[in-house]
Amino acid sequence: MSFQKLNVIEPILRALTNEGYTTPTPIQEQAIPLVLQRKDLFGCARTGTGKTAAFAIPVLQILHEQKLVSKEPNNTIKALILTPTRELAIQIKESLDAYGKFTGLKHAVIFGGVSQQTQVNTLRRGVDILVATPGRLLDLVNQRFVNLSSIRLLILDEADRMLDMGFVHDVKKIIAKVPRERQTLFFSATMAPAIRQLANTILMNPVHIEVTPVSSTAETVRQAIYFVQKTSKQSLLKHLLFNADIPMTLVFTRTKHGADRVAKELNSSGITAAAIHGNKSQQARQSALLKFRSRQIQVLVATDIAARGIDIDELSHVINYDLPEVSETYVHRIGRTGRAGASGMAISFCDQEERIYLRDIEKLIKKAIPVENEHPFKNAGSTGDSRPVFRATGNTVQSANRFSTRNRQRSGYNRAVNS
Repeated sequence: MSFQKLNVIEPILRALTNEGYTTPTPIQEQAIPLVLQRKDLFGCARTGTGKTAAFAIPVLQILHEQKLVSKEPNNTIKALILTPTRELAIQIKESLDAYGKFTGLKHAVIFGGVSQQTQVNTLRRGVDILVATPGRLLDLVNQRFVNLSSIRLLILDEADRMLDMGFVHDVKKIIAKVPRERQTLFFSATMAPAIRQLANTILMNPVHIEVTPVSSTAETVRQAIYFVQKTSKQSLLKHLLFNADIPMTLVFTRTKHGADRVAKELNSSGITAAAIHGNKSQQARQSALLKFRSRQIQVLVATDIAARGIDIDELSHVINYDLPEVSETYVHRIGRTGRAGASGMAISFCDQEERIYLRDIEKLIKKAIPVENEHPFKNAGSTGDSRPVFRATGNTVQSANRFSTRNRQRSGYNRAVNS
């Protein structure tokens, strides 16, 4: 199957070719024709499946074709994409820029945490597609800088995360301001009852598609659990980063304070790191992402809210410094590695209090995560666990216990492990 067989128009095909895209992913293959048929859609797919292109490509095509024949003013917003975080909003805008390069359509992104003036100036020049976080959008609507009366396409992306972040009331207020006669696309990584209830209130006879359900983890991602006392997690993390072949890794913590603390400790030990979470300014978050993508820093420490929308090419490792309380979040986290068929490694630390989270995760993914016992802190909380020890095999991604002699000799190793 090719994008051409999905009846994607030439200007977008040309842009996709420029980006190196030739074959649609399963969710793109299913969603694009349905959206082009002007159907409402409820799509369920975990991260890394190509969901953004699944709605961005047909939305661009519909608006491009309508613009060729429409006499409607060019300064009206015709499509609205709601998304929960700044990072994801920026990522969607970048995708629209790439895929819509030759369509002549104008796109803009608005989000909170920064001055609104630049965003307002962009809106005044006219926008076809608006990507927005709910809070800032409502603020600008109330100030009459945004008019939603011409919306033809409404897209809710990462709807489950918007509910988790408490945006449901803002979303409902926004939906009440857009025309009832519209096409609505609803994307979520989970199918929880609250998600279904919200979808039922805004979709009209939707087509349901589900690709790689949230309970599944990519076959390309190797997983390992390290049982360790809570007080030894920092030392274990440093040990792995100094000894294992981990060129860059995304580390997840449960709290903002925890992210800051981990990043500070790593930097003090000679390991370049930055933290990213909701309390950081937009400039600080974008700076940290840029440095991580360009490999100026080895470790990006993030909370779940800040990490949604972070896509890093060739990310080899994800480390769960803290196990998530919601088991589905584990699948989203480790989906940041092993993308597009590449290999990846997901390492998780588990202290005694987190055993209950581990059981929930394994119940969800329907398999036991292999235990890694070969580390200096193996007696810290691992007594009594009888599950098989994780072993790396020849052609798979290198396990975290394959030590690099070069890294082992790096200055500061003893201080890092014993601190």
